[in-house]
Amino acid sequence: MNFIMIISMMLITITTILMVMASILSKKSIIDREKSSPFECGFDPFNKSRIPFSLRFFLIAVIFLIFDVEIAILLPMVESISTSNMMSWSTVSSIFIVILLVGLYHEWNQGALEWSS
Repeated sequence: MNFIMIISMMLITITTILMVMASILSKKSIIDREKSSPFECGFDPFNKSRIPFSLRFFLIAVIFLIFDVEIAILLPMVESISTSNMMSWSTVSSIFIVILLVGLYHEWNQGALEWSS
């Protein structure tokens, strides 16, 4: 019991020392206007803050995120073939892929996938 207390006290001490050192070393000594200003998507932060934003860019980014997450769901489905019932696995996979294809078809018909207008 005593050995565990000594180890835990050493770990707490080492962690505290590391946090204090990181805090001291991470302080900025020179504050630069350009480094402290936000920079997003190539917009110049020193001009007007209300520059018109392309809605098409936003829509394509959202579509990319949706399909990216769905790919992350599809990949483990392949690994689960051997451990699941083949009938239920194929039903769930087919329904999921059909929903993806219907969504892709809808986005295509709405013109959201057009890169140039």
